[in-house]
Amino acid sequence: MSDDGLSANRPARASRAYVTLVTNPDYALGAKALMRSVALTGTSADLVVLHTGGVSEADLEPLAALGVRLVACDLLPTSDAFNARHARKALHGAAPFTKGEKPSFHTPLDNFAKLRLWQLTDYSDVVFLDADTLMLANCDALFDYPEFCAAPNVYESLADFHRMNSGVFTAKPSRATFDAMLAALDLPDVFWRRTDQTFLEHFFPDWHGLPVTYNMLQYVWFNMPDLWRWSSVKILHYQYEKPWQDPHPKAAALRPLIDLWRAYAGDGPVPALADLPDP
Repeated sequence: MSDDGLSANRPARASRAYVTLVTNPDYALGAKALMRSVALTGTSADLVVLHTGGVSEADLEPLAALGVRLVACDLLPTSDAFNARHARKALHGAAPFTKGEKPSFHTPLDNFAKLRLWQLTDYSDVVFLDADTLMLANCDALFDYPEFCAAPNVYESLADFHRMNSGVFTAKPSRATFDAMLAALDLPDVFWRRTDQTFLEHFFPDWHGLPVTYNMLQYVWFNMPDLWRWSSVKILHYQYEKPWQDPHPKAAALRPLIDLWRAYAGDGPVPALADLPDP
């Protein structure tokens, strides 16, 4: 590992990159489907996976086979007190999830490691994607958006438009920005209720809104079906329950979305959006 806490398996292949974060074997499964979906859009951007010590070489092999750039990274150097406040039990106790279930492998503190993408200064522009997303259409236009853009956290009602979702966002790597983030992150008694999402809202208070189609949350499928048009969905985000969970607590309600993810997670053909059922 280098002095900046990063170590890549190869040089960058483009000036722009799609980046995701993998912190455990489950998210490695998600990242494989995601990166295959991105590659199938015909993008000219590099594909990058930041991964922490919670992932073995065997877990990363399917990603390497796709030609993804693998960048090992340390977790952020946060204090013991910060880590205790943002541990799974403490954070979910203080800010419980009431709309859906977070699987047992979800470790909230690890979310902050995605800030390391600002250290990837061999790229001029980056689009971050959570490992539980799929790209269903080419999204290279996002690289021309400013920093910082994210879609609103809409999955239940339009009242959620005021809050962003950090599962998809645009960024411009910069060591100065990364250093400023570290300085603002771990302050005495600070508590980021939704971890990186709340922090990024704070750090970029004038964030620009992306169309929800660039981060279509899966609960829209049954909560706001009138908002769902397959022809316009560019990125599908499996928030809360993950499509590879078995048993899946909402399998009956989300079956078409689960089946779509499984198609991308495999090596065979993927269905055309026009052939998918409506909500």
